[in-house]
Amino acid sequence: MQRLIDSIKFYVSLNPNQIKLLKNSIEKKTYKKQEIIFTQGKISDKIYFISQGCVRLFYNVDGINKTAFFYTEGQFICAGESYTYNIPAVENYQAVEQTELYEFTKSKIEELLNKVPKMEVIARIATENELITCQKVIASFVTKSAEERYIDLLNTQGELFQRVPQQYIASFLGVSPETLSRIKKRVHNKRLT
Repeated sequence: MQRLIDSIKFYVSLNPNQIKLLKNSIEKKTYKKQEIIFTQGKISDKIYFISQGCVRLFYNVDGINKTAFFYTEGQFICAGESYTYNIPAVENYQAVEQTELYEFTKSKIEELLNKVPKMEVIARIATENELITCQKVIASFVTKSAEERYIDLLNTQGELFQRVPQQYIASFLGVSPETLSRIKKRVHNKRLT
């Protein structure tokens, strides 16, 4: 809970009464490893904050699950287009490991906004996070090779290699698990020389 409060306080100051209202507006949920949090085809009415764990964003493309991103502690997640426009979502969210989330329903956020208007920052942070994530993924695939994307992931979120199954990382990088193994070996050998 403190991580969530600190994340919001980074954008706006909150007094004790506002913090209490915030706490009353959310629900804490725990998801087991590999449990689906949200599936495509549904209309999203929630914004999630990860307090502990790791979540995989993936798309089902012709029966194949393709990983688009990983979210970890301190990040908001939201099926943005579905949440904003009340249309069926195209994305899926899955807990990669046991994950603890705080969930904000749209109706609870609206109630909270009536009492504390500056709490609109919650939806804004979630939307900005989604936009930045999309931009990073697109830029990475347009400007970098799979090996460069691997090195970036290693340098920026290296802990994922201990937390996430290798097939999900391979999917995220846009390569097969076998190609990922070759990339890992090549990068490791370069670092040794």
